[in-house]
Amino acid sequence: MSLQSDLPEVSNHTATAIDDCSGVAALVDRRLTLQAFHQLSGQMGGYPFVKVVVERASNRVHFLNDDRYSFHADYIAEQILKTTRDEIRSRIDEFNHQVYLSKDRKYFLGILSLHERKEGQFFALETVEIDNMDQHMLLEFNNAVTAKVDQSLPVFFKPANHLQDALMTQIDAATLPRVFHHELFASADFVPLNHGEAKGRLRIFRNEEEYRAQYTSIAWYDIVVMHRVPDDIPRVSGIINDGHTTPLSHTNVLASGWQIPNAISIGIINKIKDLALDKKWVEFKVLPNHQEIILNPLKDAPIVNERPSWNVQAIRLEEPEVQNTPILLLDELRMTDRYRYGTKAANLGELTHLLEKGSSRILGFYRVPRPPRASLMPYLREYLNIGEKDDLAKAAWRFLQDTIEIPRGIAIPFALQQRFLESSPRIQQCIGKLKMALTLDAKEIDSVSLELQRLIRQTRMSDEIRDYIDEQIATHLSGVSSFVVRSSSNAEDLNDFSAAGIYESINHVTQAERIFESIREVWASLVSPRSVRLRHQVGISLDDCYMGVVVQEEVKSDMGGVMVTTNPMNPKSDFRNVYINVSNSSVDVVTGNRSPYQYLFNTVEGGGRTMSLGGAQADLSNEKKALLQKLAFAGRLLQSHFCQDYTFSFPADIEWAAHGNKIYILQLRPYAR
Repeated sequence: MSLQSDLPEVSNHTATAIDDCSGVAALVDRRLTLQAFHQLSGQMGGYPFVKVVVERASNRVHFLNDDRYSFHADYIAEQILKTTRDEIRSRIDEFNHQVYLSKDRKYFLGILSLHERKEGQFFALETVEIDNMDQHMLLEFNNAVTAKVDQSLPVFFKPANHLQDALMTQIDAATLPRVFHHELFASADFVPLNHGEAKGRLRIFRNEEEYRAQYTSIAWYDIVVMHRVPDDIPRVSGIINDGHTTPLSHTNVLASGWQIPNAISIGIINKIKDLALDKKWVEFKVLPNHQEIILNPLKDAPIVNERPSWNVQAIRLEEPEVQNTPILLLDELRMTDRYRYGTKAANLGELTHLLEKGSSRILGFYRVPRPPRASLMPYLREYLNIGEKDDLAKAAWRFLQDTIEIPRGIAIPFALQQRFLESSPRIQQCIGKLKMALTLDAKEIDSVSLELQRLIRQTRMSDEIRDYIDEQIATHLSGVSSFVVRSSSNAEDLNDFSAAGIYESINHVTQAERIFESIREVWASLVSPRSVRLRHQVGISLDDCYMGVVVQEEVKSDMGGVMVTTNPMNPKSDFRNVYINVSNSSVDVVTGNRSPYQYLFNTVEGGGRTMSLGGAQADLSNEKKALLQKLAFAGRLLQSHFCQDYTFSFPADIEWAAHGNKIYILQLRPYAR
């Protein structure tokens, strides 16, 4: 029997009194007061919300109790169809198609959330993100719910995807008042970037100058509060931004890797001042089901002369190879060459091998059961538009070949860096001083690091090394007018150590002499004060650290940015979406200094949502969004290939650029969760 025939025309569910909704399954066919809303609501992205089910035949509206029903399907099964959750879940794809995609659906499903602006509170009504309602359905759904909501608060429809964004242009705003997600994001007072709890000392820095002046005094137990915390933040216990930033900035990637609480909280600096908490010890929490950060003052300062837990267990690196290793083309490398050329170069080499030879791993993410689904393979088939008898692995590989490209380049090994360092007695002497300072944990660590960097930048490469590099570039990269010189260390992109943003990469290099300068600049970044301290804190010895260099063609791009193959604000339960930052002018959108476009793209059913316009006045074109959708699916396939276990769930962090219909992958590494 089909699901369609199982759905009754009218529910016999009994209406619930509105004075007390706690403990009930739902408020049905009664007006939703603000009091009832709070009794029924859960939390999502910092906002309270209730799930909504509308029976179209009877126009009956159900406001679900979030404590009892995490999914619309479970409620419909038990309270309307009078069956079990397992029964609905056993045919969840059929159910989803009926309620989200069918033109003759009998239910509308959505979410009603409560928001606040200067003008006051209001409700935002939205469908589930994969819903393809037409404009008549949207109006029907909106009118049914609005009629049952407390009339003292306005209700705005919130488009859930780009399809609905387009429909809004066909419906008069007076007929359907609307609010867009990017408008809410831009005005949100609270955005939880990384959940967690910590005890530490609050430190307010009012501006960049004050931060720089006190930089060396920032301790691991500090909780740094600024309008926008800079990317060169040392390891701390918590981060609070008083201004908006992107979840994919280097700062927030580091916070995720360090597993520390991190949030945007507008006005928090003034609140901390009013409570006299600056430089005081607090318990700091960013929790999934809260609408604001929690700062609980501590009566006594904890003992801080003990090492933090992350400093106790030293991170061990693979034994590097630093002798007689040649410069190679990127497409000659594999992932296992990271101990000779660094992880960045090795991953780029692995990517080119994948595009040329294919991979048995690229379907991994879609093969894994995502309860109640046995696998997501049918969704990938649908997106790739292939039949049941077609070879899905081959189709996915061809899709990657047609979609992405790796700019050509060469990889300079650790061996060349080692040969350069050993050629200078002054550099060797300074390395010895730095090792001694680290052993003694002396205050001179930073000054010695800076001196060592200066020596590396100013020491001339031998003619032998210069000629070798020049020969390889001339042979393999002839015709390239502009290069990118990228860092590729063995002490980065590790499961237990994120090095996001701590090593140098130099863009727009056009002259041979500037290439040699840039290579020395990249080598010098291995011993910057910040990189030395961050590695030393987790027990990575200076003796074990080496720096390879990628000299790569700089591609022309219409847009570029960074993508992580997860939803960083909901990584545990959202398996569908990837998060993409986009700039129309530069791929450098991870510094947090420029506000990029921000998107969620679904890699199961497809479709996207604009999270933020950044500093722009209008959204990207539909053509560019379609290209970003292809990037999202490509990212999932690449995540599968590069995942180091067989859950295929560990997300990837991908830097990309696009020109026309071609997407270039510039960097790929694990995304620290």
